[in-house]
Amino acid sequence: MSETRTPITLLTGFLGAGKSSLLNVILANPGKEKIAVIINEYGEVGLDQDLVDAPDDEVMMLESGCICCTIRDDLEHTIYDLIARRDAGELTFSRIVIETTGLADPAPIQQILVTNKGLRKIAFLDGIVTLVDCMNGARTLDRQFEAVSQVVMADLVLLTKADIAQVAQVQALRARLETLNAKAKIRDVKRARENPALLWGCAGFRPDITAAQAVNWLAMPGEAATVDPLANLSGLAPAQSVDRPVISAHDGQIKTASIVIEHPLDRTKLETWLKELLAMRGEDILRVKGLVFLKEKEEPMVFHAVQNVFEGPLRMENWSGGIRHSKVVIIARNLSETRLKRTLGKLAS
Repeated sequence: MSETRTPITLLTGFLGAGKSSLLNVILANPGKEKIAVIINEYGEVGLDQDLVDAPDDEVMMLESGCICCTIRDDLEHTIYDLIARRDAGELTFSRIVIETTGLADPAPIQQILVTNKGLRKIAFLDGIVTLVDCMNGARTLDRQFEAVSQVVMADLVLLTKADIAQVAQVQALRARLETLNAKAKIRDVKRARENPALLWGCAGFRPDITAAQAVNWLAMPGEAATVDPLANLSGLAPAQSVDRPVISAHDGQIKTASIVIEHPLDRTKLETWLKELLAMRGEDILRVKGLVFLKEKEEPMVFHAVQNVFEGPLRMENWSGGIRHSKVVIIARNLSETRLKRTLGKLAS
């Protein structure tokens, strides 16, 4: 089954990270993609729209508020409107890019796309791309939890201003980002400028995902990208190196753990486990994702949850891996790694 819904990419990053600059490059060199843009500006006077070089009818402006907290209905209506105008022949685009204000937390925005049944029929979240400024990134992570959340939620992290930062500064920031979000790919923004296709297809929650894409979606640092992402793995695994220091109080709030389960799971048990987890600590569960084999099912399933919202599981239709091991990853706030491991252990028992 091919995906017929419109992909949506969420472009985020703290103030001054370079979102509009990257967006201009993408719009000037979109490759095979025709892009419609939704820009969120904080404050009564919009500026970002003037900084983006695109036809006015293909740039929708959401003013006087941050998407994550004040104008969710406007975002839903804007997406509906764009797609309706395309269907009527007024616009031509193959994907939507939402550029958030630098103060936005991506989690509530992601929830909009997950929980709105109408939107889910016509569009899906294709990935969260977060820009991090190498000159100011460490200081921003120290002071602003929104910046930490933007990194934690990302499928792809792009480093900006690396060319004017000191090498040691970039290396330290990269190590810190890997600690905060072990599964995200971290790249220099120059690569995305040269090849905008790197920004598309970052998320793993879709029925047409391939085995190789599942590897990238669930991989932890040091894991090789093989056709079978779960080979040679067993038991519980921490998602971050134990010898990396916590750099700020914000960093210390984020913990990640994963588990590989060698036996097929019962679907009812999986769903019950997830519901109980999200009901008890939903606000602190930043992300749960998994690729699981269920009893009496040949193909694995992928599922995804953000805070109190669970999506899936969906059957992977292009699976070509051999070993039938499941893998689940949790990224949480204010929960110890020991507790996360204990929680995952209940699923495996």
